Amino acid sequence: MNTMNYKGYIGSIEVSEEDNRLFGKVLALPHDTMITYEGETIAELREDFHGAVDDYLEHCKTMGIEPRKSYSGTLNVRISPETHRKIAILAKQAGISINAFIKAAVEKQIATML
Repeated sequence: MNTMNYKGYIGSIEVSEEDNRLFGKVLALPHDTMITYEGETIAELREDFHGAVDDYLEHCKTMGIEPRKSYSGTLNVRISPETHRKIAILAKQAGISINAFIKAAVEKQIATML
C-alpha cells in the first residue's frame, strides 16, 4: 500500500477505477475517528490530505480536545515464555533493557524489509 505522511499522520493512497479518482484515509486512528480525502491527481490528493488533517487539528483545538495520533509509540506484543527468556538473556548479555533489545531488533528487521 502506498502512503503519505503529514504532521505525524499516515494516509493511504488508493484508486477508484469506477470513479477515476484517488482517495484515502488516515490510517490507524481509533474506530470512532475517520479522516478521508480525495483528488484527481497525486498533487490534489496530497493537498486534500493536508487540508483534512489541518481541519481535524483545528476542530480539536476549537473543541478543546486532544487530537488522536496514528500511533502512540507504545506496543504490546505477546510472545512465548521461552522467547521472553531468550530475549532477557540476550539483553542482559548486551547490557541493555529488554525494551531496548526488542526496539533494536524490530528496527533492524524493518530496515531489511524497506
